[in-house]
Amino acid sequence: MSIRAVEGGVVVSVHVIPRSRKEGLAGFHGDAVKLKVSAPPVEGAANKAVVRFFAKLFGVPKGDVEILRGATGREKQVFVRGVKLEEAEEILTRASGG
Repeated sequence: MSIRAVEGGVVVSVHVIPRSRKEGLAGFHGDAVKLKVSAPPVEGAANKAVVRFFAKLFGVPKGDVEILRGATGREKQVFVRGVKLEEAEEILTRASGG
């Protein structure tokens, strides 16, 4: 799983699958966490869904989640402010069924 500690939080590699029936983590895609969202990849809807999902997953405000790279693609780097690496690894492992 590609997750790393940075100043102020963690950065998670995410592979997004838009227009899914069900939202949630669905294992891994290479080193990236695979995330299914129901929103289409149009006008930033899928990106908003990614931010909303990670904010809820980690229990932080939406303003503490930011897409650093990959705003127009499926491969994204998502920054989550205020979360420690060990905590993030545990939450992601549990949520993805691992």
